[in-house]
Amino acid sequence: MKRTMRVIDLFCGAGGFSEGFRQVGFDVIWAVDNWQPAVLTHQRNHPEGVTHLGDVEKIAYLPDKEFNELVQDSEIIIGSPPCVDFSNSNRSGKADKSHGIQLIKSFLRIVARKKYKKNSVLKYWILENVANAKIHVKDSYTAQDLDLEGNFELKVLFGSSHIYKAQYFGVPSKRVRFLCGEFPEPKKLIEHEEEFIPLKTVTGKLGYPKGDAKKTITDPNYSFQIDANELTDHYYIQQLATFEWKKAKRLKQDKGYMGKMAFPENEDSPARTIMATMSFSARESMIFRYGKNTYRAPTIREIASLMSFPVDYRFYGNSIGLKYKLVGNAVPPKMSYAFAKAIAEKENLELPQNYKPRKFPENDVEFYNLNEKNIPVKKEMPKNNKAKFKYHIPQLKENTLRVELTNRHSNFEKENFIWQVEIHKSQGPKADYFSPTANPRWMPQEYVQQIKLFIDEYSKKVPEPKIFQEYHCQTDAHRKSNKLIGPMELLINTRSFIDSLHLNGRKGVTITSSKKKIELPISIAIGYFVLSKILEHARR
Repeated sequence: MKRTMRVIDLFCGAGGFSEGFRQVGFDVIWAVDNWQPAVLTHQRNHPEGVTHLGDVEKIAYLPDKEFNELVQDSEIIIGSPPCVDFSNSNRSGKADKSHGIQLIKSFLRIVARKKYKKNSVLKYWILENVANAKIHVKDSYTAQDLDLEGNFELKVLFGSSHIYKAQYFGVPSKRVRFLCGEFPEPKKLIEHEEEFIPLKTVTGKLGYPKGDAKKTITDPNYSFQIDANELTDHYYIQQLATFEWKKAKRLKQDKGYMGKMAFPENEDSPARTIMATMSFSARESMIFRYGKNTYRAPTIREIASLMSFPVDYRFYGNSIGLKYKLVGNAVPPKMSYAFAKAIAEKENLELPQNYKPRKFPENDVEFYNLNEKNIPVKKEMPKNNKAKFKYHIPQLKENTLRVELTNRHSNFEKENFIWQVEIHKSQGPKADYFSPTANPRWMPQEYVQQIKLFIDEYSKKVPEPKIFQEYHCQTDAHRKSNKLIGPMELLINTRSFIDSLHLNGRKGVTITSSKKKIELPISIAIGYFVLSKILEHARR
């Protein structure tokens, strides 16, 4: 009889972590999550075991008898406590970490309870989280640290505990994660960056969502085939609204001092990190070309394959957004497989030679398939009347300086709106900003008349601050149809004006701010001057 090992999966999500261990031949006997779509997804894709709807934090503190009756004994424990608290994208990495730390502690408490119980069978355990979690995990935890009795100390950080990049394990998308616990070091499938699997490998094998008459689909990650009509969540188009992709393009290619990102996606490289939130007007958005000046979102099947889920894996959400979250929160199965394989090899276990396909009920009424669904283009809605604004003159950054227009100094509660121009220097810990008095002597004599005409023209178009705030909160389409100038239009038109002056090679000006002398490139000086004068006129 073939020897195997048992696995339990805490915070199992859609089951990506479990899937890697299933493919190695391990038995995933028990899993738990507190989100119903994740529980149903894991249950349907891993029907051999039990998937429990429950709170890991509460389970970790159950009395011994109840705890051991619910949480089965196993040789392996894996888990991915929710990582949003540690993510850089959450309040720029400044979010409260206490809840995330408590979730990790709950995971470790369960590990300790299984490891130090009488006749324990636990041999390996792995905790997965975002890279930033590393600084919040201690080298070891005493029983008292975990609110347990005894004098043991659970060691957490071993030689194999460090940050891993998913693309080295054959995942065709970028993902950086911290893994710690008791497990052997996994072997990389790919050694060199030039060998990473590119985005076009996935899109090419899946075929275009509309109009591709493939009869069979070859899995981009595992090479087995299925009939094209069995492929789920792929045959539909989610076209992006103009306001969505335009904002995404601006943030990708002109976001402060951050580097430029491809727009649309570069298909010759691995895909960017799959996010859990389905936003298509953000710097992190994944956007595909769809005709001339038209773009689409990736299908759920495309992002699932980019995360290395097999093409027969199903995601049980009743909307695109829920399915996107299920995929984006998961552990990539090919990455999980590498860790499972390392354990199997250490235990001298026989590895399966072929992928084991999964089966679903014939009339799977709980599965919502997006194929052939009509996805309406998103309609732009007005912003909240207290919406903030902070952006610079587009594509104008010289000597680490940029000119920003902002309403961030407003009293939003009292609706006392203040629009201000600032010169920003550098970013990060060395960042600085200043708002000197705009001095006409900065302006080169030969451009004075053109600058005056531009200021006069836009002084008539830019209203007083409260109305300017209203313009900002209206939709792009409304401003365009009514020929209104909001803050973004003012910045864009200022950039066009500066370009029309042909300033190449022109000498800058020296100004004094906070007793410091600062050299301003002439384009920065003019941009700051004209915006300051326009807003000064609007405040009268």
